[in-house]
Amino acid sequence: MTTASSTDPVPNRIHARPVPRPGRWVAAVIVVVLAAMAVHGLVTNPKFRWDIFWLYLRDVTVIRGVGWTLILTFGSMVIGVVLAVILAIMRRSDNPVLRSVSWFYIWLFRGTPIYTQLVFWGLISVLYPTLSIGIPFGPEFVTFQTDVVITAFWAALLGLGLNEAAYLAEIVRAGLGSVDPGQEEAARALGMKESRILRRIVIPQAMRVIVPPTGNETISMLKTTSLVLAVPFTLDLTYATNAIGNRLFEPIPLLIVSAFWYLLITSIFMVGQSYLERYYGRGTGTERPRRTGPRRPRFGRQAAIKASGTAKDDPFLEVTP
Repeated sequence: MTTASSTDPVPNRIHARPVPRPGRWVAAVIVVVLAAMAVHGLVTNPKFRWDIFWLYLRDVTVIRGVGWTLILTFGSMVIGVVLAVILAIMRRSDNPVLRSVSWFYIWLFRGTPIYTQLVFWGLISVLYPTLSIGIPFGPEFVTFQTDVVITAFWAALLGLGLNEAAYLAEIVRAGLGSVDPGQEEAARALGMKESRILRRIVIPQAMRVIVPPTGNETISMLKTTSLVLAVPFTLDLTYATNAIGNRLFEPIPLLIVSAFWYLLITSIFMVGQSYLERYYGRGTGTERPRRTGPRRPRFGRQAAIKASGTAKDDPFLEVTP
């Protein structure tokens, strides 16, 4: 440490020097060298066939596979979220039958591989050739063929959605349990119904805990759609790129095409997840600090009132002793 000179306006100021850390610079140099070697290998290795990659990056079959993958992802997540909320509420119920059914559902779908479940959904028409609507254990009003109603797409969508509901149910249950019980007691004291308490008090506060893992599950579901070949559903992105690669006997560049689209969609999902987390984290101390410095003036309602000159700068001036 060195003391300030006599010309320093602040007397006896201490100019601290940071502790030298050469290990950090050595590690940084090693990481940069390794990254440069990896990039060099990707660019110069002819087996990657970047010409085929650029040729099929925007191929019609690949773009269609991206669309079907997104449809499967969002559709299965919608099914999963709706069922997860129902299952989580059943787990919190005082009725032992509802709690047992919810627990069994979660145990069954979390305990079996998703690939096995998709195979079963693909064989649903073999297990149940016909389905009917009628009175339980009584007469049937409408009967239809299973393979006509539950096609490969619907089998894949139901298989993914029902499996995801088991995982999301635990996330929702954890989020509901994170809300202070005093919030519900205060709402009951005001005469609110249980459904209104859950909808207006508990769930909005639980979203701060539910959103981050749900975003991760959405990204995971995007990649899980590559398993729908077990149904079999053959229009998703992974199958489309594999089919082209096998036809050209060039699987590597088509695998890179598939990885590129998955990475691009995942990046978009991560940006949306960060905005959702920031929105539901307001007022909890977890949001990012706002940018300081000059910013563009906002002309809102309060600014318009002040600009009209009808309001005083200090409204308590006349009553302040």
